[in-house]
Amino acid sequence: MLSLLSGALDVWQTPGMSTVRGARERARAEVTAAIKDEARRRLATEGAARLSLRAVARELGMVSSALYRYFPSRDELLTALIVDAYDAVGEAAEQAAARAEEGTEWTGRWVEAAAAVRAWALAHPHEYALIYGSPVPGYTAPGDTVPPAARVASVLIGIVREAHRAGAVTPPPLGDEAGPEAERLAGDLAELTGDLPPAVVAALVAAWAQLFGLISFELFGHFHRLVEDRERFFTHSLRALARSVGLPDGAAPV
Repeated sequence: MLSLLSGALDVWQTPGMSTVRGARERARAEVTAAIKDEARRRLATEGAARLSLRAVARELGMVSSALYRYFPSRDELLTALIVDAYDAVGEAAEQAAARAEEGTEWTGRWVEAAAAVRAWALAHPHEYALIYGSPVPGYTAPGDTVPPAARVASVLIGIVREAHRAGAVTPPPLGDEAGPEAERLAGDLAELTGDLPPAVVAALVAAWAQLFGLISFELFGHFHRLVEDRERFFTHSLRALARSVGLPDGAAPV
């Protein structure tokens, strides 16, 4: 019973010190995980807009007042699920980029990281919909969600910044009408984009939107009876997006 987990205490020894680490702390982590797991199941069956703390508590055999000690409101539970989802997809992109072998061409690294995002989305469609789908009515994401949300972007931007430092980026053309907005974007995103030229920053924002447009079209059925070899189509499209931000197709310098 989940209600029993939060009451026990435990004492354990570590070399050189005696540490009291009650079962209460571990039980809280287990109950929190169980609540989030049940909430994710309900996302799949009912959607985020209908997520209810009472329903989650009932399914877990808890009284509502006990669940409120873990998540005081539906919005706090949603925020926890959103942060977890952003962290999971961000970690997938980071691991894919880290696996890229030295000497892999810049666009290949870009595609590998983006492919990991697509793979995560296909494996976790309801969590993807939570963070990249329609906004949840009545919910406003707090600032806690911003750093996790930036993890995928940081990976892709990092590849471009590395190529730029190596002199391998060719800034795309930028019309006069887009210049002021590109300059503003470069200033606002300087913490992420560093010294990338405004034209590259603007192209990165466009590529970012198109990346998730491609994934969303596939995930939400808009490619049905249209695109058959979706993995090949995705790879082709991502290489085109990489070129649009100034990455070359040639091998990266070693």
